[in-house]
Amino acid sequence: MPQQKPQSAQQLFYEPISGHAFNADLTQIVVSNSTPHTHVMKRGADGKYTEGHVLEQHLERVTSVDWAPTSNRIVTCAGDRNAYVWNFEQESGTWIPCLVLLRINRAATTVRWSPAEDRFAVGSGARLLSVCYFDPENNWWVSKHIKKPIRSTILSVDWHPSNHLIAVGSCDFKCRVFSAALKEMSDKPQTSLWMPKLSKFGTLLAEFDSNNGWVHGVKFSPSGNLLAWVAHDSSVNLVNSNSLEKVHTVLTSNLPYMCLLWLSEGSFVTAGHNMSPDLYYASEDGVTFGAKLDVKKEKAASGNMSAMARFQKLDVQGKAETEGTTLETTHANCITEIRAMESANNKVTKFSTSGKDGKVVIWDTESICSAIAGLKI
Repeated sequence: MPQQKPQSAQQLFYEPISGHAFNADLTQIVVSNSTPHTHVMKRGADGKYTEGHVLEQHLERVTSVDWAPTSNRIVTCAGDRNAYVWNFEQESGTWIPCLVLLRINRAATTVRWSPAEDRFAVGSGARLLSVCYFDPENNWWVSKHIKKPIRSTILSVDWHPSNHLIAVGSCDFKCRVFSAALKEMSDKPQTSLWMPKLSKFGTLLAEFDSNNGWVHGVKFSPSGNLLAWVAHDSSVNLVNSNSLEKVHTVLTSNLPYMCLLWLSEGSFVTAGHNMSPDLYYASEDGVTFGAKLDVKKEKAASGNMSAMARFQKLDVQGKAETEGTTLETTHANCITEIRAMESANNKVTKFSTSGKDGKVVIWDTESICSAIAGLKI
């Protein structure tokens, strides 16, 4: 039986991909390719995705998408300051948009469904977070705003597993945790280390400095006890809810990371301008680098090249060596998003990445561990 490759890539577009998400059974993927259109693509028997539907409602570039796996609803947001929730109509076989009243005067930047899929959050350049919920009387989605103390564009959001807390990363060099409990939804949140006492909607529960970098990605661990974020100063940060006053920070020598994903309670993967996913381990002592997960392509040995062969290569190609002129990574440009695909035994076994090269790459963690000696996730 042939060994499965650690990663498989598909060139979906030649435009940069700003976001992607999968449906529950992974047979479809929704992709925004930096245009006003959103593409719902179907997976074929060969595992490749082909065009299925095009969602045409936005007037400006779609900046983020998310797919609620249980309710099978897609939410999109764009630079036109709008968001839409798309419901699939079985009779006509089309996606029907539902209006979202965001009430913002700047571009929407990111959107994420909550774990219960009864609300979603939209970050924007308007220095506020819109938490949206459905209004059945008017058949549209309405929003409540969290404004203070956000002082710049929101770049990333993530929901706590409890469905009542949300983490926000923004351009004011801060990572914050807010209460997102809605009285309109009759929420009854449980107290926790993040929220020692019941707090009303929009209450600031924690605030962390991110040195001198925009917070590009933020993510709660599967249990919700740990919070990690990556910033534009090439830092990787971790905080434990047991000791919120202590932030563990690693200033890497890499180019800035743009996103991250927890693979287990003790490890997460980051990706960004380095064009390769990197593994980090989280513990009570802090965060440590694990490994670069993109297995490098084998280089042809050139050390034994004869003098005659070198001159012939120089004559034909104008250069004697090709080292340093070809990429050794699967992605050819910045990775902007990571998504979990499959899980087993409380660990992510497959995840996907998309980037500015128009590619979607699927990574198999077991195959990566086999290819990299001594690696564990």
